[in-house]
Amino acid sequence: MKKLLLLLLLPFAALCAWGEPLAKSVIKTDSVQSKILGESINYNVYLPAGYDASAAEKYPVVYLLHGLFGTHVDWATTGHMKEVVDELIASGECRKLIIIMPDAGDPDIHNNWNGYLNMPGCNYEDFFFLEFMPQVESRYSIIPDKQHRAIMGLSMGGGGSTIYSQRHPDKFSSCYSMSGWLDEKDPGKEDPSDKFYYARKSVHELSAIEFVRNSDEAALEKLRSVKWFFDCGDDDYLLELSVQMHVLMRDRKVKSELRVRDGWHSWEYWHTALRLSLPFASRNFEQ
Repeated sequence: MKKLLLLLLLPFAALCAWGEPLAKSVIKTDSVQSKILGESINYNVYLPAGYDASAAEKYPVVYLLHGLFGTHVDWATTGHMKEVVDELIASGECRKLIIIMPDAGDPDIHNNWNGYLNMPGCNYEDFFFLEFMPQVESRYSIIPDKQHRAIMGLSMGGGGSTIYSQRHPDKFSSCYSMSGWLDEKDPGKEDPSDKFYYARKSVHELSAIEFVRNSDEAALEKLRSVKWFFDCGDDDYLLELSVQMHVLMRDRKVKSELRVRDGWHSWEYWHTALRLSLPFASRNFEQ
């Protein structure tokens, strides 16, 4: 009986001896109150195994953005990001980090705001940088500097990540765009009753591609302080934008990486993109 008890206790003793945390990673839902938007904004947060808010240890942070028609829960429920992140950390491909998944809209895109850029009646970009980031980074054990902060997202979130990094290059060490909505040539005829028109108009006016094309050398030098990665499926209807963006940045001497993999505009593609994007962000935290 004593031998059996000893065998049962050995794994626990080994974990204690190695100092490994016994707690598992978690995803929780939180919110911030915004004066700019006049409402409470929800977000999901991934906390790694062993996270202790009262401890001295601080972590790098990734802001992970959803796409059009999406909300803050998409990456956890449809993208199954927790399993991927846990595996990457356990294998050593990604360091322990905190992931913030903000809500930027409503699936009813014609009647409700959905987008990361400033629009009439919804100054989301102002909210993100002036209210959201400061509150989140003071609430959780996050290292609040450029070198330990990355941003990435899918589709609308890929475009939002890119435009944010262009307009705020002092905030992020890396940017990873998945199937990014990087430009909108024709936002259509103005329709004050259609909020999706204003989302298209904002992407048109703040085009990530035109930003690079029109940047002077001083602006290009700031872009070079960010590590860039564009990832899009070979059957994706937005593929041309990612390829055009990469070629333009290469021509303007801003280094970026481009991957065109088998797939289209789907969660299957974005789920696998996490296995590239998170190690990419992690490597750039180290530099």
